[in-house]
Amino acid sequence: MKLISSQPNQANAELLLLAAIWGASFMFMRVGSPEFGPIVFTTLRTGIAAIFLIICLVLFKETKALKGRWRDVFVVGALNTAIPFALFSFATLTLTAGTASVLNATAPMFGAIVAYIWLKDKLSLSAMFGLVIGFIGVYLLVSDNLNIGIELTDKSLENHVLLPTLAAMLAALCYGVAANYTKKHLSTIKPLALAAGSQIAATTMLLPLSLFFIPETLPSVNAMWSVLLIGVICTGVAYILFFRLIAQLGPAKAISVTYLIPAFGILWGALFLGETISLMMLIGGSVTLLGVALTTGVLQRK
Repeated sequence: MKLISSQPNQANAELLLLAAIWGASFMFMRVGSPEFGPIVFTTLRTGIAAIFLIICLVLFKETKALKGRWRDVFVVGALNTAIPFALFSFATLTLTAGTASVLNATAPMFGAIVAYIWLKDKLSLSAMFGLVIGFIGVYLLVSDNLNIGIELTDKSLENHVLLPTLAAMLAALCYGVAANYTKKHLSTIKPLALAAGSQIAATTMLLPLSLFFIPETLPSVNAMWSVLLIGVICTGVAYILFFRLIAQLGPAKAISVTYLIPAFGILWGALFLGETISLMMLIGGSVTLLGVALTTGVLQRK
């Protein structure tokens, strides 16, 4: 086996920073989603990110980049933002931040499956082997006692990790579909404009729905900080940093951040939320990431 070649120190540092930021998003969902509710939390997240990115569009004079492309942007906004963000917010009501971050890492694996079915991309024997390994890893991850050390917001969910796990996997599938849809229909749009457009579209779709889920009690200060930070830092700033990495390293290498996110998701969950890191969780997560790496070609046979 051989790994992709190492990148310059600055790019590696930025890659680690982005992984740390995106890994923290699962911690913020664990804090804010129970109090705001998944729909309202996601609406606030995308709304805050949209405002931040609109300001960036104005500063970089890219406000006209989306003209005539809003139909496709709304599709990407639904598949890449509104639906998966809401699903992960729901999943983190039960799953730990670390577990959710590992399940999020299966997105490239689903992207490869969608590309094979829809875009007729080739799927090598190594990639197919990786798919099998990846799903075995997910099974190991879910088979572990995920509720150890977790105080669930809804005790009725205590023995039912299957539904939130499926929600997280569906979110990862949405990311995979969105990536291929973007490649097919929106590859000519500048990334910053597409990011801002997707957040605007997601907020537009979620806002009417969120009016039916307004929390009865005022969320805590910690929950308010979590939605603010996930909107500005983990969504707005993270997109800009990701686009910078794409420019420096290219999209194929920039996406390798996916393999680093679970490490930070598990770390932040343990440090700040007191989540338990079990041996089976580490084994399942490692097997899942191995499968994803084989599927996407990050690991290749000589």
